Parts: sequence; structure tokens; C-alpha cells
Amino acid sequence: MTDTIDLKDLGTVHRLGFGAMRIVGDGVWGEPADRETARTVVRRAVELGVDFIDTADSYGPNISEEIIAEAIHPYPAGVKVATKAGFVRTGPNVWVEVGRPEYLRQQVELSLRKLRVEKLDLLQLHRIDPKVEPEEQFRVLADLQQEGKIGALGLSQVGVDELKAAGKFFTVSTVQNRYNLTDRSSEDVLEYAQEQGIGFIPWAPVSAGDLAKPGGPVDEAAKRLDATPSQVALAWLLRRSPVMMPIPGTGSVEHLEENMRAADVELDDDTFAELDRAGK
Repeated sequence: MTDTIDLKDLGTVHRLGFGAMRIVGDGVWGEPADRETARTVVRRAVELGVDFIDTADSYGPNISEEIIAEAIHPYPAGVKVATKAGFVRTGPNVWVEVGRPEYLRQQVELSLRKLRVEKLDLLQLHRIDPKVEPEEQFRVLADLQQEGKIGALGLSQVGVDELKAAGKFFTVSTVQNRYNLTDRSSEDVLEYAQEQGIGFIPWAPVSAGDLAKPGGPVDEAAKRLDATPSQVALAWLLRRSPVMMPIPGTGSVEHLEENMRAADVELDDDTFAELDRAGK
């Protein structure tokens, strides 16, 4: 596995983790095609050395958290399960922000039950609800942490100002924003996270668009390195910053094993620079 990161209030984990959004049905909705296959994927991730698993109450909803617990509870020593709250689901591919304090508190209690733990390792606010004052959302999360129900806290899809605002209420351990070779819109958030020692979890990490098409720079690098385009995209992220924590997700053991081998792909300086330029 790749190198590690020491996260505030959470501890040390490997930077290449596993995202559990794809172990549920299409549209991140309902049951997977085969629940035992989903459990097998989670177990295999841990066998491969993954000790950071990312999920959310909205994946399914509920089903991803349940499958993780079915697969690996009691959790092996050192394995951290991060979850998120702040979305309700009204159908496949439909996501609605809800950040009312009583709702967030309810969802934390439910995640504790589904994951079969007394304390959540890491809870991230999935989105800041624009209909509720941010301070109200931050305050209830801080309260839940102080009550011992949450170990570490983070945010998802936010800007630097929102990270600073949340930091007045609790220590921000992680931030989870969309970031990949072709989407650098959160570059300022990544730079702030690196300055502050905050783990940066990029979602959609292997998206490379036209760069991965035959003859494109990702494709050419993959051929030179005897790797796959997905592995090259992940290797680029891992080298991009020491606080980067990619969590490629899949419902397939084969794809999981392919993604985890990205930890062994080493980009030379020229290849890294070429990919960096191509994606901007």
C-alpha cells in the first residue's frame, strides 16, 4: 500500500482508501445486484490493506453502511469507517440537502446503529444546507463530537471560507471535494488543506475524460508504465499532495484490485508534469 497520513482526531491511515458508494444499486439507490458480492468487495478491500473506508447514510440510502457492517464487523484493528450526513434521497440520482440540527442528530444516531458502533470514526457534513444557517449545522456536529458520538469531523464540497467558518466550531479533520486530473476547481481548497494538515478526499478521482482516450496523455503514460488509465490517474493524485486521500469506488473485486495496484505505480517527474499540464 501507499504511504500514510495522520489525521486530526482520527489517527493514521493509508492514503489510498475505498469508496463504498458503488456497492449499492444503480443511481446509488436500493439494493445491489448481489449483496454477497458487495460484502466480498468490502472484505477484499481490507485484505488488500485498505484501512480507510468512505460511505454515507445516503448511499442506498442506508444500504452501504449496512453492507460494510455485515462484511467486516467487528472491525479489524486500525480500520476506520467514515460516513456522511446531510442529504436525503427521494429517488435514484436525486439528492436533497437537509441540514436541520435535529435531522443531523437523528442521522448520526442511525449511522451508529447501522455501523454497529458506539462512536463514528469520522463524520463529514455531506453538504451545507443553504436553507439552514451554517453555524447551526456546525454547532450540532460539535455537540455530537463532545458527547462522544463522533471521533473526527469533516466537510464535503465546500470552499476555503466555509472550512475556516467550521473551524471555529470544531477541528476539521478532512474535506471531500470533487478533484481529478481534469477538474481542478478545488485547487484552493487543496492548497489550504495542505497548509493546515487537513486530509483532502477527492471524489470522482479516476475521471480523466479525453486524456484517457487512445493516444491521450493518460493512455500513453499507462502504456509506458504497464498500468491502466485509472491507475495512472490515481497515481497522479497520490503524488499531487501528501494530504491527498483518493477513495476509488467499485462494486467489482476485479476493479478494486486494479485500483489498489495504483499504489505501486510510480510517476517520474516528466510524466507527472506532462499530466499536470494536460489536465489544466
